Amino acid sequence: MPKDKIIFACQVCGHQAPKWLGKCPDCGGWNTLVEEVLSPARGRVPDLKKDKPHSIHEIESSDDDRILTGIEELDRVLGGGIVPGSVILVGGDPGIGKSTLLLQAIDGISRNRKVLYVSGEESPKQIKLRGMRIGVTSKDLIILSETSLDLILQSIDEIKPKVLVIDSIQTVFTSDLPSAPGSIGQVRESSGRLMFYAKRTGIPIFIIGHVTKDGSIAGPRVLEHIVDTVLYFEGDTGHTFRILRAVKNRFGSTNEIGVFEMKDSGLTEVKNPSEIFLAERPHNVTGSVVVSSMEGTRPILIELQALVSPTNFGVPRRTSIGVDYNRVSLLLAVLEKRAGLHLMGQDVFLNVVGGIRIDEPAIDLGILAAVTSSFKEIPIDPRTFVIGEVGLAGEIRAISQIEARIKEGAKLGFKRVIIPINNAKKTSKVKDIEVIGVASVDETLEILFR
Repeated sequence: MPKDKIIFACQVCGHQAPKWLGKCPDCGGWNTLVEEVLSPARGRVPDLKKDKPHSIHEIESSDDDRILTGIEELDRVLGGGIVPGSVILVGGDPGIGKSTLLLQAIDGISRNRKVLYVSGEESPKQIKLRGMRIGVTSKDLIILSETSLDLILQSIDEIKPKVLVIDSIQTVFTSDLPSAPGSIGQVRESSGRLMFYAKRTGIPIFIIGHVTKDGSIAGPRVLEHIVDTVLYFEGDTGHTFRILRAVKNRFGSTNEIGVFEMKDSGLTEVKNPSEIFLAERPHNVTGSVVVSSMEGTRPILIELQALVSPTNFGVPRRTSIGVDYNRVSLLLAVLEKRAGLHLMGQDVFLNVVGGIRIDEPAIDLGILAAVTSSFKEIPIDPRTFVIGEVGLAGEIRAISQIEARIKEGAKLGFKRVIIPINNAKKTSKVKDIEVIGVASVDETLEILFR
């Protein structure tokens, strides 16, 4: 019988080395190599059945096959519901609400079909207490507290659920490997066997994954590669709002987001995020402006706040929360060069209200407007919002889906919108809102602060 072999595996990228190293040669991580025992697999081999090749015209498929969770925001992010046989990985910070969201989702699913919830972190009594708090009462929701993958698959064969939830993959282990649960080998082997089981039986599987300090899902990157969908549950513990975002989706768009609010009774859907994000917006305050961002097919109006104050140091501070730091630095340089604002002696702080993060260039004009408003101590008309991408020459470039953004602003009571001039030429008039097209940064600031 072959002897077991000792190796050192990187807990970030999976690189294997015959001896311990302080720095991983692949990913460059320090102190990430952990001792593992590499031995021949001794578990049962899944029954393999040869599949018959099919012409793509012969294969029948329909969106009607998707399973609806009853939570519209979750179904939107998934692309219209759960696809049978798909594997969905859900990640997020501890305490953000991953388990709560899935418990609420499978409660709705279990009204029509049997669902198995496997937890390796909580006992059935603890899950019951949380379920009572958030109103989970379905009889067809089966709870199993187990960490052995072999026993979990055995229970699935006996219970025959229509949907499966694993909470979390870092607690699951297989006896085929001698390493501890949560190690690279265990996570890779367990997720691989669950993926194979989902494709073979058509049972959709939700997998909850822990995240590392930098926010990525713990374990090997192969975990994100083998699943069909990767969802990140984002939010700040200081805010009640949570954002569900797809970073990978084989059956839908990765641009959609779901917005939730955390309450004592669990997570509730936010049907109109724009109204919620602008609910506490102050009026006639300098440095505040409303911008429009497209998240998938949904336009969202969000408040940007800027604070410009004289610096006490030789090098001024530049701090941004919710927007890219490098983008802010670039736009401040445009303001200095093209608009003549002297910001080298000023600290600039920028924040997206509500804890949301925006990466869209359509908010460029809003950043310039907010910084200029704070610098000049002139408030922007609270019934005006701005949209547009800014180039290095100070020009305002056209953006996509402009009509949907304008209509969202009109619906919320805004009376004026400033947009790129090329968009204004092609945009039809919208009732009760004035559309102003601008071609440059100077022209925009003249309109806002004249």
